[in-house]
Amino acid sequence: MELTENRLLVIGPNGIGKSNLLEAVELLGSLRSHRSNSDKDLVHWDESRAFLSAIANDAEKLELELRRRGGRKAWRNQKPLIRQLDLIGPLRCVGFSSLDLNLVRGEPALRRNWLDRVVLQLEPIYSDLISRFTKLLRQRSQIWRHWRHSPGQDRDALLDAFDVQMALVSTRIHRRRIRALRHLEPLAAEWQLRLSKGKENLQISYIPGSNLEGEEAEEPWRLSIGDQLVAQRQEEERLGICRVGPHRDEVDLLLNDLPARRFGSAGQQRTVVLALKLAELELIGELYGEPPILLLDDVLAELDPIRQLLLLEAVGEKHQCLVSATHIEKFEGDWQRNSQVIEAELMKAI
Repeated sequence: MELTENRLLVIGPNGIGKSNLLEAVELLGSLRSHRSNSDKDLVHWDESRAFLSAIANDAEKLELELRRRGGRKAWRNQKPLIRQLDLIGPLRCVGFSSLDLNLVRGEPALRRNWLDRVVLQLEPIYSDLISRFTKLLRQRSQIWRHWRHSPGQDRDALLDAFDVQMALVSTRIHRRRIRALRHLEPLAAEWQLRLSKGKENLQISYIPGSNLEGEEAEEPWRLSIGDQLVAQRQEEERLGICRVGPHRDEVDLLLNDLPARRFGSAGQQRTVVLALKLAELELIGELYGEPPILLLDDVLAELDPIRQLLLLEAVGEKHQCLVSATHIEKFEGDWQRNSQVIEAELMKAI
């Protein structure tokens, strides 16, 4: 299928598979799916593998193979990639689906994952930091399980070595998350005002899982986090949980000074998520000089007509958009005239 217009509308009833096309673009652009962290969930139930391919700007050919068992394989311009991260770049994208409402309604881990995806778009090497921290945290838990009933100098020496590494990686994750939110917040606040016709003020508050006092600098924060890891060991031994680090970060979303999670309506919560996504889109576009593709999966549901119109006007010109919906009647005038339209029932034949 070739995109002939800047905007693509995928129209069809629920459950027909409209989201699959948008998810494929998301995977090729970011190596991630908003729906699942497991590749086996992304492969058709009677197949052993799935293959994705696209030609992006400058005739860059991107290919990704997902397998039910074993790792992924990636190619760029038909050359096998040793690092999958090297696939990221030609097809940058920002996606929104109904599942993203959990950014507001769900647990802190969902907001951390969203923020990590933003940082990863800005700094692909960030993936290595997250992988290192996850591995260190898992190994630390194994140390406690093995040594819990056998305390001594050997255990403390091993924990000291882990604390040095965890403090450094934690500091670098905290700093990158803070830096990303510092750029995102004013953009998201501006979008929230625009989509609510000036009625809603959005604030984003970063609550770190470490005590980050003083000036933002790597060395003092690293030393401070190291001290905090040592100080909480007794509690960690009792509870089996490390209580210091970026795995305990929270991102608070406030709407007119009230928690959007508790007091926002369904439409307001959806608008908050859209404001975050549009801010992400704008930030990435500013950094790389070209706006990413915007993926909107059934985005008009739960928005009142005024918010629908404001959203379509906001994204209708500068961005390449792939949009799914149940009825084309929701798109009026310029959107219908200047969009490529695909009926979802015909997608297998395209």
